[in-house]
Order: sequence, then C-alpha cells, then structure tokens
Amino acid sequence: MSDRRVARFLARPVAAFLRIETSGAILLLLATLAALLWVNCGGRSAYETLWTTEAELRVGSFHLSADLREAVNDGLMAIFFLVVGLEIKYNAVAGELRDRRFAAVPVIAAFGGMVVPALLYLVLNTGGEAGRGWGVPMATDIAFALGVLALLGERVPNTARVFLLTLAIVDDLGAITVIAVFYTEHLSLPWLAIAVATVLAAAVLRALRVWSLYAYVALGLVLWLALYESGVHATLAGVAMGLLCPARPLLDQDQARRRARETAPEEIGSDDLRRYRFLLGETVPVTERLQAALHPWSSYLVLPLFALANAGVPLTGGALGEALASPVTAGIVLGLVVGKTVGILLFSWLAVRLRLGELPARLGWPLVTGLAVLGGIGFTVALFITTLAFGEDSALAGDAKVGILAGSVIAAVLGAALLLLESRHHRALTDGTDSGEEPADGEEPADGEGEPGGAGGPAGAGGEPR
Repeated sequence: MSDRRVARFLARPVAAFLRIETSGAILLLLATLAALLWVNCGGRSAYETLWTTEAELRVGSFHLSADLREAVNDGLMAIFFLVVGLEIKYNAVAGELRDRRFAAVPVIAAFGGMVVPALLYLVLNTGGEAGRGWGVPMATDIAFALGVLALLGERVPNTARVFLLTLAIVDDLGAITVIAVFYTEHLSLPWLAIAVATVLAAAVLRALRVWSLYAYVALGLVLWLALYESGVHATLAGVAMGLLCPARPLLDQDQARRRARETAPEEIGSDDLRRYRFLLGETVPVTERLQAALHPWSSYLVLPLFALANAGVPLTGGALGEALASPVTAGIVLGLVVGKTVGILLFSWLAVRLRLGELPARLGWPLVTGLAVLGGIGFTVALFITTLAFGEDSALAGDAKVGILAGSVIAAVLGAALLLLESRHHRALTDGTDSGEEPADGEEPADGEGEPGGAGGPAGAGGEPR
C-alpha cells in the first residue's frame, strides 16, 4: 500500500512535472527568487560565506582550486554550454536551421538582436570600466523565453516557438563568440596549443566514424582543463564538443535490422543480446544521446545552481536606488527591452524585404513583434557575461544584475501580453469566419488553431536546451 501511495503522491507528480515544458524555467525562477530573498532578508553574510568557500581537487602534484561560485560558473556551466552546442549542431544538421529559407529570417533577426542592444548600451556607457558591459544585453535566455511562450499554450502557433528557438540558438552562439573574442584577457599559448590539438583529435575521431561516447567525454575533459589553464573561458569547451559530436547515427535502422537477423532466434545468447543493444544504440546519433542524458541535469540542476550563486543582488539600504540611477542599469534595461525589440523586428523586416527569407504563413508581424519583445529576456548568459565584464563583487556587477532582472521581467510581461492580445484577435477573427462573417479588409483568417505548442524533434519532445 505504501508503494502505491509513494507512486501516487510523489513519483507520478514529479514525473509529470519533469515532462512540463516550463519546469526548467520555473526552477530557474524559484532559484533566482531564493537568492534575492536570501541576500535581502538578513542572510547576505551567510550567502557570501557559502559561495566563496574554497574547494580543491588534488591528484598527486596536480591540483585545482576555486571557490564554489567559480566551480559553478567555470565547471558546471560547461554542461549547459555543451547542451547549447548539441542543440546548435542538431538544428544545423536535422532541425530548424537546416531549412535555409525558413531559418534565414530568425538567424538574421538574431544578429539585429545582438547589435542594436550593444549600441544602445554604449550610448549611455561610452567609456571606462562601465563600457565593458556592452555584451550583457546581447543574449536571450532560451529557458525563460520559451517557458513564457509555453505558458500561453495553444494560443500561439507552433511556428512561433520554432522561430523563437532558432533566434535564441543563434543569439547564444553569438554571445559565446563574444565571450571567446572580447572577454579573454590572458592567454597561455602552450595550454591553448593543447586545446587546439584536442579539438583536432575530436575531428579526426569523427572522420574515422568513431562513435564512442567515452572517447568524446574524455576529450571533452581534456579540452576543459586546457582551456581553463589557457585563460580562455573553460565553458567554451562544452560548446566546442557539442559542435564536434556526430549528429548522424552510425547505423540506420535498416542496417541494424539486417545485422540483427544474422543470428537465428533459437541461437540467441547473452552475447547476441548485448550486440543487439549496441546496434540499437548506434541508430541514435551521439548528439541525441548526450542531449537526452544531459538536458535534465542542465535544466534542473546546473541552471538553478547558477542562478542561486549569481542572482543574490542586494536591494536594501539604498542599493536599489543607486542601481536604478546607474547608467549601467539603464543601458542594460534599454538594450533588453528596446534594443532587442527594435533589432529583431528591423532585421526581420530587412530579411523579408530583401527576399533573403520569408515568414511562415501563420507567423504574421504582430506575432513577430511579441516574440521580439520576449527576446529581451536575457538572464543566464547575461549574468554570465556580467561576471566576466565586471567581476563578481564590484558595484558595477550589482548594477548590471539589477538591470538584467528588471529588463527581463519587463520583457517577459510585455511580450506575453502582446502575444496574448494577438491570440485573442486571431480567435475572434476565426470565430467570425466560422459563423459566416467575412474578415475585415486586409486581414486573413487564422488557421491551424489548437495545434499543440511543442515542436517535433529532440527539442520539442524533451524541452529546450537551457
């Protein structure tokens, strides 16, 4: 009886929760609120004591030491960036980015969503240390943005989710490039040479059709260590390995079936069963296997820990007023709320106008406007770039974090409201058309109402990458 109660009241609800598309964003939000309450309700000293506690890994004469916050930011976040790299690779080979005509608009829009926010930030922060934060408002948070979109459910067509996912993926790729090029200061050439050799070794393995997960995991660990010691941010190892992992299966299903039939059923033994299991596994690409294994860890552990370690911004004792008066805060809010919207819309319009791509039939400009506003939700990568630009404990870092939180909340609420209003407008149009009324001049009736919000493929079946 107790087993049944556990299954009914614990296991099944937890399993159902993990299947909900918004669960990763919910955990991220809860961790952010927990960090803010912890710091602003008398626990600031304990908060800093915990996250500045030193941790050390020693193997013989070799040792690595870092505080817990650095361990999360430099170590665990490599898993998040690996999932991002895997998602980029999958979408380039078999997903939304493969269809160039459809992908062109969100890809070009993503560039606008990076360039315009950075320029608006620099208008208010033209020089000095504050100017280093121009990369902060460039990034879109995939988990939060798609989580808000998922809350609207069937009110928003599936093409809107695919558009936002593609935009956010390219946006993150741009942010990663910015981190590698502009936020790397001191380089160790010997360690960098080891990192390059490791990347080449992974490329050779892929060319030789070596599909072993263990080989790629081992190379990934070596690459992480080499980048960490070289001065390049170690989390970029995750992106590099994600892009290098094979995205096509070693065997297709027909080949696996033919090999499985080589043994007569009456002669099947334990060795044959192990061989069948291997053949079945080889019909799934390495990217999908790694994504399925790591995505839950990234969404439900790594990102909440990152938020808990970095979102603890003091807002009491006049700190909030000082932050709101800071040009750094104003530049980030302006970049996220205005810059993202203008940049994404402007570059989308240019892409369509110049016939570089086109919007799907059910994705009109009102929906694109709402999605552009949601692109201003910049949390995880924005906080990450903040620590690289200003350090972890400076006043400018605190101002930047307040700007990120304020801008992201405004973008989330405004974007959801715009999408909700547009969905009601489409529903009213559809109802009027169904009842025999003609739509207004210049309007087209919405079709495909009620299509499920989840996209096909790994991202849609199991949730987003971050």
